[in-house]
Amino acid sequence: MNNLMQSVTENLIFVLEFLGIVILMFAVAYGAEKAAKKRNGDGERVLSTRKIAVIGVFSAIAFMLMLLEFPVPFAPFFYELDFSEIPALIGAFAYGPVAGVMIEFCKILLKLVFKGTTTAFVGDLANFVIGCSFLLPASILYFNKKTKNMAIIGSATGTLCMTVFGTAFNAVYLLPKFAQLFGMPLEEIIALGTAINPAINSVSTLVIFAVAPLNILKGGSVSIVTMLAYKKLSPILKEGHRKMAIKTSLSE
Repeated sequence: MNNLMQSVTENLIFVLEFLGIVILMFAVAYGAEKAAKKRNGDGERVLSTRKIAVIGVFSAIAFMLMLLEFPVPFAPFFYELDFSEIPALIGAFAYGPVAGVMIEFCKILLKLVFKGTTTAFVGDLANFVIGCSFLLPASILYFNKKTKNMAIIGSATGTLCMTVFGTAFNAVYLLPKFAQLFGMPLEEIIALGTAINPAINSVSTLVIFAVAPLNILKGGSVSIVTMLAYKKLSPILKEGHRKMAIKTSLSE
């Protein structure tokens, strides 16, 4: 009975921490976007009807891409590569940081509804938070100066932030929390890494030799694909948004 109560308490605390982090990410995105709009003299609302509709479509695409996970040879099986940040980054470039965070969050909700969790929600939190650590720097920089060079600089900065933050967050919070909630000792998790790379013999070496390269690979590949796709999609997204804005203003 005591073990059950302890487990329920631990999971409840984790859910509250999860929600707190989600709120924090939205707050950062909203504050940065409002500040950029104020500097640029843009009085448009952060969220419009068209934006919400596009966010829904991009969230569904991100969810489907999230299901296509690929193992990497340098990391244990529970670290896999997916490209669900591509639609989130496109959405963030087109409509701002808030849209990017919303796509990330909706993607996770869809995944939990249709597939559930196999990592006691820790993997889902990791995907959301580390994804946001990539999207937010990239989209905030681009949103302040919408040029091709700034998109490249933003993507590179996002990749760097995701690598540094993701590595530290795994070591300090995610791996210990996974061991606690999933009931798998850290020693066993480290052993899975050692079996792949003998240099992995601790939590720090696990994140350095497995998590960091994975985030660099993911950030780089997502950035390249987004640059290629956004160039073609941007005129369509902007024109559709402009027409909706005109239609809305005429109806008011």
